[in-house]
Amino acid sequence: MKRILTAICCFIFCTFSLLAQSKKQIKQNKITSTSVTVTENGKTINESKSVYDSKGNEIETVDYNKEGAIKATHKLKYNSEGDEIEDDQYDAANKLVEKKLTKYNMLGEKTEELFYDGADKLTKKHVYTYDGKGLRTERKTLDASGKVTAVKKYTYTTK
Repeated sequence: MKRILTAICCFIFCTFSLLAQSKKQIKQNKITSTSVTVTENGKTINESKSVYDSKGNEIETVDYNKEGAIKATHKLKYNSEGDEIEDDQYDAANKLVEKKLTKYNMLGEKTEELFYDGADKLTKKHVYTYDGKGLRTERKTLDASGKVTAVKKYTYTTK
């Protein structure tokens, strides 16, 4: 029994180590997909799966529920610099639930995230600001009408 538990722990550790690989390592090792499974009481169930393009970008993720059935799928798109520009989330029936579009400035800093529902209606927006050093200072959340609903401030301590 102890040997089986050790083997399971080893498998889980290796799986999480693989998923923790950087984009560079995924590209170098020509990894096209990763999967995470959980084995409980002798039953193995899918937990998640990720698919990568030739540049090491995660282009699809699938999350499974406790029974191993698909819970949600994300399909991602990137710009030429490798920045995520679109994340489409689908439910178990493959129906679009939410679309997130991300915009960047000339310095490659994220400036906006626009969230749309399945009917392509804007639901909220995040607007980011940065200081002169390129450090993010604020994220404002606005509702569909443009009203600020939340503000997150970022502060930094330096030597």
